[in-house]
Amino acid sequence: MALIAMDILIVEDEPEIAHLIELSLEKEGFFCRTSRDGMNALRMFQEQPPDLIILDLMIPGLDGLEVCARIRQKPGVKDPYILMLTAKGEEIDRVIGLSTGADDYMVKPFSPRELVARVRALLRRSLRQGGQHQVNRTQHFIVDVDQRTASRQMDSQEVEVLDLTTLEFNLLTTFVSNPGRVWNRTQLIDKLWGDNFFGDERVVDTHVARLRKKIEPDSANPTFIKTVVGVGYKFEDPLVG
Repeated sequence: MALIAMDILIVEDEPEIAHLIELSLEKEGFFCRTSRDGMNALRMFQEQPPDLIILDLMIPGLDGLEVCARIRQKPGVKDPYILMLTAKGEEIDRVIGLSTGADDYMVKPFSPRELVARVRALLRRSLRQGGQHQVNRTQHFIVDVDQRTASRQMDSQEVEVLDLTTLEFNLLTTFVSNPGRVWNRTQLIDKLWGDNFFGDERVVDTHVARLRKKIEPDSANPTFIKTVVGVGYKFEDPLVG
């Protein structure tokens, strides 16, 4: 059963640092999204909670402490690990950051190798602790967000584990989590790439077409991912459980 990379949200307003973090983590197989400010980070968290957040203390809009506090106050939402990253090194800043709900703390300048090690150490906690998984189920699909696996069962057939890329998995998760919702391309780009997207929004059509080939009985006449003419796409398969 293939596992998909764990999802990390990088909240950092300095492009060079954000890019360095992203490269370091993606090299190790993680899936990364980025945000340059606190309000956008909260929105991205609410729409698709990541496994871990790397959160700069000094960011525009809401600062890192406020973002951390609001995330920890969200009931019924997957609780990600938070690694606070900042240029401030005073002991009081560390204490405040950790007391607000951060799980770990690093001071700039940092070693990319140490950052990756800290991320791995935090994520290993969830594997050791276990607990309930976040699983989305519809009539024909099971998407295990924590294990990063997806499967399909058509009528009277055995369960088929889907071989998806990271982006395809996140696209399917977005659809399965919100059956019946109509998504335009801009919304899907925001969910899948965040601030990292540069290019033609029609790239969404390409990825939807690829996902259809893997999940639809007939990709030319889709049963699940429907085109909403003039708007975008919606997923049709009733939730169960």
